[in-house]
Amino acid sequence: METTLPSPMAGSGIAMTARFLHPGDVALALRGERLETLLGSCVAVLLSDPQHTIGAMCHIVHAGRREPADPRDTSHAGPAMKAMFALLRSHGFAPEMCEAWILGGGNMFPEQDLIYPVGHANLDWVYQFLHREGIEVVGEAVGGSCYRRIGWTIGSDAPDITACGIDSQAASELGGH
Repeated sequence: METTLPSPMAGSGIAMTARFLHPGDVALALRGERLETLLGSCVAVLLSDPQHTIGAMCHIVHAGRREPADPRDTSHAGPAMKAMFALLRSHGFAPEMCEAWILGGGNMFPEQDLIYPVGHANLDWVYQFLHREGIEVVGEAVGGSCYRRIGWTIGSDAPDITACGIDSQAASELGGH
């Protein structure tokens, strides 16, 4: 779903297109373009070259040992990361040279007192994968029991993060935003 947002160039009459990622989506954007998503227990991985000229985002629903029946199902972590890497390489960028942000992985059912909530499993997989690939994690907003709305304009260092239904742990992780 694409939406038109006001440009950062206020009053210029120029509109910027934002791409909204739904669960399982993977997208690539260039400097000045915007990617957005909404997360609960799902995890978004944002990869950008150090100069922030290109960025890729995925919205992972499932991580872990179980592989999808369809290897192109990017709702699963492995195929999502593979698709992100392919997009970056198709534009001449080596994924292992990128910087990463990890977002989401909330425990959306804290009252169920689960031993290993889905959000934690998703985060563990992502951290292990990025470490194995040698990709530096430069920022994160993870865990807690809140939803997060993410907006990322390629070229900026950090994504815009708004937490909804926030708890005290998530508030401290987000610096009180």
